[in-house]
Order: sequence, then structure tokens, then C-alpha cells
Amino acid sequence: MDAKAKLGEGPSWDHQSQRLFWVDIEGFQLHIYDPSIGTDRTIDVGEHISAVVSYLKNKVIVAMISGLYCLDIETGTKVLIHDPEEGRPGNRFNDGKCDPAGRFLAGTMSLNGERSQGALYSLSTKGNVSLLVDKASTSNGLAWSSDHRTMYYIDTPTLEVVSFDYDVTQGTIRNKQLVARLDESEGYPDGMTIDAEGMLWIARWGGKRVSRIHPVQGEVIAEVLLPVNRVTSCAFGGEHLDELYITTAQDDDNTSQPLAGGLFMVKTGVKGVPTSYFNQGQPANWLDLLLKRN
Repeated sequence: MDAKAKLGEGPSWDHQSQRLFWVDIEGFQLHIYDPSIGTDRTIDVGEHISAVVSYLKNKVIVAMISGLYCLDIETGTKVLIHDPEEGRPGNRFNDGKCDPAGRFLAGTMSLNGERSQGALYSLSTKGNVSLLVDKASTSNGLAWSSDHRTMYYIDTPTLEVVSFDYDVTQGTIRNKQLVARLDESEGYPDGMTIDAEGMLWIARWGGKRVSRIHPVQGEVIAEVLLPVNRVTSCAFGGEHLDELYITTAQDDDNTSQPLAGGLFMVKTGVKGVPTSYFNQGQPANWLDLLLKRN
């Protein structure tokens, strides 16, 4: 789909509604793509919006430059949950998604490209925010193993994919390990998802590709090549979770890449895993009270 997004990012498949949520960070828009009828509805949120996860039927949780919000996709109304970086005006949120228990993890980065100014936060299903990773440069891709005991993570400028032992009951991480170090000439690691076979799919910014990486061998075992340079993220979707949706960004010179900023879909021959909902798709009493007060 030729969306012409300035900075497409954060694809998240809602398997209940069979729709894809994704964002245009620089365009200040939430996109809601329905492949069954080919529509792509947009909601202008008025500021940088970097990540979106499903919550209830008409509500999503989003990460925006001014904090974490609950957004009503029917009315466009948004309510602030928390801004963990209120004291860091030079930062914005970047990639984020829910862990298997329904927490919303979202990371930040410097607006000016400064190193070690970002972090990775976790919004619990009780409404508390905790710091998981500090001094990140461009907090990016997230994924969890099928047994929920490993979290994969990308800080883009490091060119590394790392793993942590993950306590899904407590939402804590420990024991950082290197999974793979990628070749800069093939693009920087950006957004990430995982398939049903436990392999990682990683968008390569500046590399015109998405790479499938074996997390034990640490090697690229397959690739999807694209006609655009800035490939930002990917997520499995479709009725059978066998469609890989890929977001991209416009380049400095789009004349040679007319499809830059488009949303792509490819069938890879493997299936993904269902995307987790915030609070596992159940109403949260504390959030209901917050919404009512606003």
C-alpha cells in the first residue's frame, strides 16, 4: 500500500478485529489498516506517535512524545496514563509492544541523535511504570520466546541483537547475552518480531531488507528484499498469521524510491505468533477510573 508515510513504524496485528495498527511517527498519525476491504483509516494525534498496542474493542495504548496514553479510536480522545520522561524534553518514544502477560514495554531515544539518552520502560497491568534498560541510544525491537523466558531486544546503533532472561510473572530482566551482531552494510537493526519457529525477523534501516535470524546460531538464514532503503519494522498478521506486514520510511531522495513510506505485505512461508494485548485484552479497573475522571 502506497501510504507515503514520513516515518512508518510499529505494526501491530489485532487478531480479534483482523486489522493492522501502525503509526507514522513524523506524520503524527495512527493508521488502522483493514486488509479485507483495503481501507487505511488515519487518526491525527497532533504529536509524534511511536507505538500502538491493542487494549479493548475501541481502545488502544499508545506511546507518544508526551507520554503513554489510552486512545479511543472511535472518538480520537486520548488520556495520559504516565510520562516517565517528563524531565527529558530532548527525547521521544520509539518502538514498543506488549509482553505475554499484557504489560506495555516502550523505549525512548534522543531527538538529536545523542547516544545513551534513551531507556526502556514497562507499564504494568496495575498502572505502574518501571525502568528496565537505561542509557539506550535508540531503543527498538522487542520479542519474546514461546516459553516467555527470553526477551530479545535491539538498541539500533550497537548493531546488536541481545537477549535477557525474562521473568514474565514479575516483568523483570537479567543476564544480558549477545544473540547476533549484524553487518552495517546490510542495514541497522530496527523493529523486530518472532515467528512460530522461534526465529527473529528484523527490519534493516538503510538495508532494503528484513532479515530472518536464528537466535541460537546468531546468523541470517533468510531475507525479504524491498524496493525501499529505510525498512523500519515488521509484524505477522492475517487470518492465519502467515502474512508479514512491513513498515518503511521516506528517504532523503524519494525520486528513485517512489514506494518509500509504503506498507508492504509478503507471505514468507512461515507463521507468526499472536500479538499480545495490553492487560491481555481485559478491562483494567485503574484505567477505567482514569478514563472516567477525564
